[in-house]
Amino acid sequence: MLSYLQRLGKSLMLPIAMLPVAALLVRLGADDLFDIPFVHEAGNGILNNLAIIFAIGIAIGFSRDGSGAAALSGAVGFLVLKGGYEAIDPDLDLGVFAGIIAGITAGHLYNKFHDIQLPQFLAFFGGKRFVPIVTSTLMVIASGIIGVIWGPIQDGINALGNWFINAGTIGVGSYGFFNRLLIPIGLHHVFNFLIWFDFGSFTDAAGQVWNGEINRFLKGDPNAGYFLAGFFPIMMFGLPGACLAMYLTAKKHRKAAVGGFLGSIAFTAFLTGVTEPIEFSFMFLSPLLYVVHAILTGLSMMTAYLLDIRHGFGFSAGAIDYILNFGIAQKPLLLALQGLVFAFIYFVVFYFLIKKLDLKTPGREDEDEEYKETNEQAGLEKSGANDYDNKAYHYLVALGGPENIESLDYCATRLRLEMKRMDEIDEKKIKQLGANGVMKMGRKNLQVIIGTTVEFLATAMRKRMEQNNMEAPNQPREIPEAHQESSMNNLSSKDIVMPVKGKILSITDVPDQVFSEKMMGDGFAVSPVEGEFVSPVEGVILNIFPSKHAVGIRSTQGQEILVHVGLDTVNLQGKGFEIRVKEGQKVKPGDLLLRADLDYIKKYASSTISPIVFTNLSGEEKVTVKQSGIVNAGSENIIEIK
Repeated sequence: MLSYLQRLGKSLMLPIAMLPVAALLVRLGADDLFDIPFVHEAGNGILNNLAIIFAIGIAIGFSRDGSGAAALSGAVGFLVLKGGYEAIDPDLDLGVFAGIIAGITAGHLYNKFHDIQLPQFLAFFGGKRFVPIVTSTLMVIASGIIGVIWGPIQDGINALGNWFINAGTIGVGSYGFFNRLLIPIGLHHVFNFLIWFDFGSFTDAAGQVWNGEINRFLKGDPNAGYFLAGFFPIMMFGLPGACLAMYLTAKKHRKAAVGGFLGSIAFTAFLTGVTEPIEFSFMFLSPLLYVVHAILTGLSMMTAYLLDIRHGFGFSAGAIDYILNFGIAQKPLLLALQGLVFAFIYFVVFYFLIKKLDLKTPGREDEDEEYKETNEQAGLEKSGANDYDNKAYHYLVALGGPENIESLDYCATRLRLEMKRMDEIDEKKIKQLGANGVMKMGRKNLQVIIGTTVEFLATAMRKRMEQNNMEAPNQPREIPEAHQESSMNNLSSKDIVMPVKGKILSITDVPDQVFSEKMMGDGFAVSPVEGEFVSPVEGVILNIFPSKHAVGIRSTQGQEILVHVGLDTVNLQGKGFEIRVKEGQKVKPGDLLLRADLDYIKKYASSTISPIVFTNLSGEEKVTVKQSGIVNAGSENIIEIK
């Protein structure tokens, strides 16, 4: 359940990312700023449709490959669900929660049915086209059930929300405390959702009803903003004060090294309100400080409430949102003064506790010298902060290699991984590579806190994992001497044959972004109807993946071709595959490479669709599919490389 809720929290981040745009447009177009009605209403276009935006975003987050078909299914599922329960009881209003129900349902149904094969006379409705159909059907049933039973549940949720909002000082203080306390396990997004988008209601002058603290504040509710205001003193002032304390208490020979790091994350927190890099820098080194931080956050929320301060944000409580919403806030200057007081409190408390208890905050760790040495050995200091392929290699090594990772995902600031053997990870080395924290969530789930650049690192890691490439950076690939060539010759359409009997597809139709976006290279794909895969070219076997699901070939003309059988088949660990060649072996077009059990793959992997990728084509070369429909293995003139 914890893992599932974390997955939901990660999926919520995509639709939540729309909020800064909406808030910016609403405020810039407001009559107290530039008074541009169409800009104001453009922002309302997002706020008015948050439920369907959440349905789309969550469906993408739960689907295996972030497919647009899942997104469409989420939208359709929401519209069917909403139309159904409103027809039964017009007083029902699930709001954004209806979008979450539809998004989760659509994501799961996509994973189960996106490659379903229907009888010939219904074939048009098979595959991804089937997902919106089955989602709509299930949502019709759900709307009937919700229409009958949701009334009392809705009353209960409204009562809980009203109690929480009307609990005064205790309510806002508890929210601030638990908001920070849930960050280590990634569930604060789920908690925030209720406060930000569901609890409380406000009817504006036009008769439009708005739910949630953010929407109500932006729309002028005089009772909204109390659950948001207290975060500004913490994110803009308090945590930067903590960074100053950690810098001044660092060992002398480490101050230069940690100063730049702490300064950059402190400025990020002040400007944007993104504080996780700071929090994870001391969360595990000194848990006591993190509990103190959670308590101080609760106290800041309570102080702002007692001072009758209201302020709000569309993204987070940083300077950008503080300035943007200054005109509609209540006592914003007093809030800034409160921030300065909390900066002093954070600095004094952190400085005293670090010194008194000898806490191992950044720059005070016992392994400081080893940290510097390891990073220099890894080449990270010399390669630059943006060399993500280099970083990906070292992170994969520290995680026990690609074979130790069952799945890799990410959210706003952290890698989310499922590991096969948790005891094989090198937690110390991961932190030395620059991670702000490592969290073991049970026997298999692992989170590595990277920061806002996590997407680039995750993409680089996925690329290496798909290619099974664990060669050290800046080292040339080893290929048999007899086949090393300085340049490639043209590969004509007669030199390439169909590797397996099946339906030939464009590479962009592969339901996996790594292949469809040509991250590994251009090529084509096959939806196989038989399990015998043959060599598409004359050449030599470069490598055979340990999981037996893919074979690399280097043609006599110099092109490197990856025959990748199915999607997510690396997780099958070789089951369902029979390799019939060996590395270094010469092959001709039509020679048998491997046999695959398609029924087994359909049952245990996400798809049998098999990409055939040319991994070393130049940027000017493009693969064009020349045939369509079912093509026999060994057939020529299937593609053209221009």
